Amino acid sequence: MSSNENKLVPKLRFPEFIDEMWNRTTIDETCEILNNLRKPLTNNLREKGEYPYYGASGIIDYVNDYIFNERLLLIGEDGAKWGAYEKTAFIAEGKYWVNNHAHVLKPIGVVDTLLENYLVKLDISPFITGAAPPKLTLGKLKSIPVPIPVTRKEQQKIAACLSSLDEVITAESQKLELLKEHKKGLLQNLFPQEGETVPKLRFPEFENSGEWEEKILKEVASFVNEKTQLENLSINSYISTENLLPDYAGVTLASKLPSSGNFTKYRKGDVLVSNIRPYLKKVWFAEKNGACSNDVIVLRANPLVSDKFLSLLLRNDTFISYIMKSAEGVKMPRGNKDSIREYPIIFPKDKSEQQKIAETLSSLDDLITAQSQRIEALKMHKKGLLQGLFPNVNEG
Repeated sequence: MSSNENKLVPKLRFPEFIDEMWNRTTIDETCEILNNLRKPLTNNLREKGEYPYYGASGIIDYVNDYIFNERLLLIGEDGAKWGAYEKTAFIAEGKYWVNNHAHVLKPIGVVDTLLENYLVKLDISPFITGAAPPKLTLGKLKSIPVPIPVTRKEQQKIAACLSSLDEVITAESQKLELLKEHKKGLLQNLFPQEGETVPKLRFPEFENSGEWEEKILKEVASFVNEKTQLENLSINSYISTENLLPDYAGVTLASKLPSSGNFTKYRKGDVLVSNIRPYLKKVWFAEKNGACSNDVIVLRANPLVSDKFLSLLLRNDTFISYIMKSAEGVKMPRGNKDSIREYPIIFPKDKSEQQKIAETLSSLDDLITAQSQRIEALKMHKKGLLQGLFPNVNEG
């Protein structure tokens, strides 16, 4: 490695290329830019069809004609995200149309997948100009520095490595979507449809258990209002709207406690619902005792329903849509508690059936969570590879 000191080389290297060099180039030196061939289509001029219609961040529509029929690299000109790892660049292939919000690049001196991944890794925001809207101008695009291996084989090896990892991430993402679709199907069948009182799918031991019971939320759960003081809070069990994760993904630990205020106690088995921006689907089944901010609604099941079944009734899009109908405010909508109390619910009278449904869906949630974590781990692995496989053009 001593022969490569003070030279442009990455930290992570395939052994067979350990003594090969990299060059500093630019987009202008490695790509032919085909912006003159792109053409915008307003909504009223778009006829629906089979060909992808690309904008700054990807496919935005499908149209009945195409202007490109080759594999090219696109990067947002305006209306895109240009931060590191924000999928700034992406490859389009086959027959497709591109509007004037994406630059069109034909890599000549570099493997396209290599360049795509480098641009995704790169923070392009220093090259963005203007504010209304911000824009990656053609001149700035051309000046973006690009490090590339001198040896074409090394370019291909890096590109193949990253592409194979992308394929794994895609496959695992498809598995996640299948699990979510399976859960969606179960929810549709394990709960009665609108206007009905018996679900389509029922566990054999409950087939003769009769119709489900209809109530409103305040009849099956109490709205907890047990207050506590700041000095009683614990950073390990304090929950604010910021600690509740979107899409029912659980909670994170607080980084610090608030400096003042009154807070609501919650206990294991309660259901916590963020009353700020309900559309983010921040609902959590409490697994321990603690306290939360006053922007979090605490619900506690009464003897009619099991606590986990109550959590299921509230961790779904129907409940969130109901809250949003009466939410007040635009930028930071807040749920109306009086309206939430009137939310209509339906449930089996037998708590054993409630618990069986809750256990079935909870086990599926565990699989979905594990799959999501696997995908995130793969993405972090790729991020680490991108950091190691590309040198910093400001070094060496």
